[in-house]
Amino acid sequence: MKITMKAVAKKAGVSTATVSHVINQTRFVEENTKNKVLTAMKKLQYYPNSAAQSLRSQKSKTIGLIVPDISNFFFTDIVKGIESKLKKHGYTLILTNSNENIDIEMEQIRVLNAKLVDGLIVAPASGDHSFLKDLLTRNIPMVFIDRKPQAYCPGDCVLIDNIEGAYNAVRSLIKKGYFKIGIISGLKGLTTSEERIEGYQKALADSGIKVDPGLMKVGDGRYSSGYKLMSELLLHTNITALFVVNNLMTIGAMQFLKERQVKVPDELAIIGFDDYNWASITNPPLSVVKQPSQKIGEKASELLIRRIKKEETGDYKEHRLSTELVVRESF
Repeated sequence: MKITMKAVAKKAGVSTATVSHVINQTRFVEENTKNKVLTAMKKLQYYPNSAAQSLRSQKSKTIGLIVPDISNFFFTDIVKGIESKLKKHGYTLILTNSNENIDIEMEQIRVLNAKLVDGLIVAPASGDHSFLKDLLTRNIPMVFIDRKPQAYCPGDCVLIDNIEGAYNAVRSLIKKGYFKIGIISGLKGLTTSEERIEGYQKALADSGIKVDPGLMKVGDGRYSSGYKLMSELLLHTNITALFVVNNLMTIGAMQFLKERQVKVPDELAIIGFDDYNWASITNPPLSVVKQPSQKIGEKASELLIRRIKKEETGDYKEHRLSTELVVRESF
């Protein structure tokens, strides 16, 4: 037998209109009355038709999240931060993976928009994002995380201070007496990559060290790329230290060094990016630039909910979170 809203109203001793207001949050209902309705719904095992609710209210209580690489521990931690905040506000999360492909990202935004998500959190892929002007037909709030989109940014941004993080890492290597410092960077066109390279170059310049393009390698952010570029630097340059700008490429670089039995830091010092359990159990334990990944997710969720509720209006803002250099035994 199908349980109706009318049956819930009868069980709770209220009108069907009151039940509707409790379910759809369309009017203030006293706490005592609200509890009666919720208790009746639970006892009768009544579940509102979420699709019908979304069509009526244009609100789905869902948030869309697009990340470029779900296999990256960094984005997994961000998801945890996002979910922890959304859950407190009664929102659920739809997670998609763009695989660092802007065409896939574009299609995912189109689908999520059609599903009436209340807002979007996006770590944008590399490429021109002016397509968002026409794609977001409902003008839903957006928050961009980790990277800023190119050309067009219709939302708040939660980023880290990449320049400062990279600068502090490279300056620490220089202070230890390393002057031939290579860098393995991520994809071109990403603000994270560009800013970390900027921090690397600034640290060298401030120490009177000329930037050598031959010591700078650009990859795609993945494990295999770190492995390949580490081999190129080790076999074809005279670097004494290395800075790697993301965790997956760091793992790839460390794997190559292990296979070649390169002694760290005696033969090559190294600092990676992101701090996870594996970094403390490598041989030797790895020094890293630590990002507040879960805080990025939490901050993005808070900003988005404030925009959805109209508690935050006006110009979009850029929020920068600080990094921390965790010194272990790799330099």
